[in-house]
Amino acid sequence: MDINLSLFEKKIPIRSISLELDNGSYAAVDILRLDQIHEKISGNKWFKLKYNLLEAKKRSAQSILSFGGAYSNHLHALAYAGKLFNIRTIGIVRGEEISNPTLLDCKQWGMELHFISRSDYRKKTEESFLEKLQEKYPQAYFIPEGGDNALGQKGCEEIISPHISTTYNVLCCSIGTGTTISGLGKSFTQEIWGFAPFKNAHSLKDKLTTSLPRLRYIDDFHFGGFGKSPKELLEFAQSFSTLHKIELDKIYTAKLFFGLTTILNQNALTLHKKILVVHTGGLQGNRSGN
Repeated sequence: MDINLSLFEKKIPIRSISLELDNGSYAAVDILRLDQIHEKISGNKWFKLKYNLLEAKKRSAQSILSFGGAYSNHLHALAYAGKLFNIRTIGIVRGEEISNPTLLDCKQWGMELHFISRSDYRKKTEESFLEKLQEKYPQAYFIPEGGDNALGQKGCEEIISPHISTTYNVLCCSIGTGTTISGLGKSFTQEIWGFAPFKNAHSLKDKLTTSLPRLRYIDDFHFGGFGKSPKELLEFAQSFSTLHKIELDKIYTAKLFFGLTTILNQNALTLHKKILVVHTGGLQGNRSGN
């Protein structure tokens, strides 16, 4: 496995936009365009994979195994990384076997897919479950769902430069497994707003707010729960794309920008803050059904 880091180590562009508010005024917001890092391994996915890939190489692993749902951005990125860096990849997929554009890409790029029941999938962090998988794939290096480990966080620390940390008052980012925002919290020293696209994730909320006291955990804009994309949200995302020429993914960043715009409308004091939003990519997920 030959990992060419230079393919990804380039300056991340920042785009300034103005969000129109209900009173006709505008709020200036900057966007860190992680979605422009790489066509396939986009957004925060590369940062979560980077040190895990290097660790797999260090251990001379013959394959990399990870977990995800049927539309997983993480598995999609890992599959392409496997193709790019010439290492076998294995995806443990939650739920019944289906076919969709995400999984077809994974297969095309050489990922071996195994579908397991949702009840078994919930055991993905249990020691006994992982031991059985390791027996089946003894030469595999395991990456948790969403790259959620210390190496994934280490990579996400590198998203924010010292200059960014001193330039902005607020950093906004979507929350999935919590890996990215935990890494960001180690390099960004000011206020962080995390937008959760799901409801009732009490254990994750408690975990993140305990480890990151500067985090404002926002779960008011989930639109019914994870993966729910009602007409109002889709229309907002389409309008945003038309106006700013920036595509949002309907699972994470569309909910983030909808929530951020709502907050700016509700609290005039936030208009005086210099805000940077992390665009975490994941646009391939827009091919899924609503």
